[in-house]
Amino acid sequence: MPKIRVNNIELYYEIHGNGQPLVLIEGLACSKWMWFKQINELKKHFKVIVFDLRGVGDSDKPDMEYSIKLFADDTAALVTELGFKKVHVLGVSMGGYIAQELALEYPALVDRLILCSTHYGGPNIVPIPLSTLSIMLNGAGAGNALENLRIAMSLSFSDEYLSTHKDEFEQIVKWKFEKPQPFYAYKRQFYAGLAFDEESRVHLIKSPTLIMAGKDDKIVPYENALLLHSKIENSEVEFFDNAGHMFFIEKAEEVNQKIVEFLTKPIGGDEKWKERILT
Repeated sequence: MPKIRVNNIELYYEIHGNGQPLVLIEGLACSKWMWFKQINELKKHFKVIVFDLRGVGDSDKPDMEYSIKLFADDTAALVTELGFKKVHVLGVSMGGYIAQELALEYPALVDRLILCSTHYGGPNIVPIPLSTLSIMLNGAGAGNALENLRIAMSLSFSDEYLSTHKDEFEQIVKWKFEKPQPFYAYKRQFYAGLAFDEESRVHLIKSPTLIMAGKDDKIVPYENALLLHSKIENSEVEFFDNAGHMFFIEKAEEVNQKIVEFLTKPIGGDEKWKERILT
């Protein structure tokens, strides 16, 4: 398994395909399985870099304070050590926090930015529903009990997907169950996410940005995509109906096509960006 040492830890990574580099940043308690519907398609167009964040998967899991800034520093160090000077970045949920931080702290490193199922943090976002937060606070997403894990993972998908893709959902649960995250590492990641707040700085992001969300997101309400869109001047927003937090799995064909279109289309400095709704 390829690993690279950055910031006094070893991070697991994979590189697929050729072309412009595209870094995919996973969410809370998730590892490389998250991209099972993206890698094979995106690698036809880009050099796709996937990696496990500190605290999860096959990367080191030090028991220390984590922060979104630390995750961004890890990501920048990984990209630099791999020899890339400028990359496209796609982040999901907590990975979206990291992607924002990366664009703010390392603007020369980030070409185009894609933010999925995420927000800019702080007191003025549309908050996580209390019912969802209760499950997350109890650490169900990191435990070894299979039924607890199944309950936690169901929050990431729409009811329609859960009723029509039962076998695929069970495979996802199995992937997570086979490589459990230590509870201390889950808490370290979780509290790093809770502390994230870039509302006062997010408007400084200058990278062309695509913001995407599922209209049935039970974790990060889709309205947060509109809030991000209002703050990031050079941005567009896209919604997916009948899709949840992991809409990129539920609507993989449409999402992958949108990613490719966004990352390959010419973007003029005076181009006006508009909200579009995918049904």
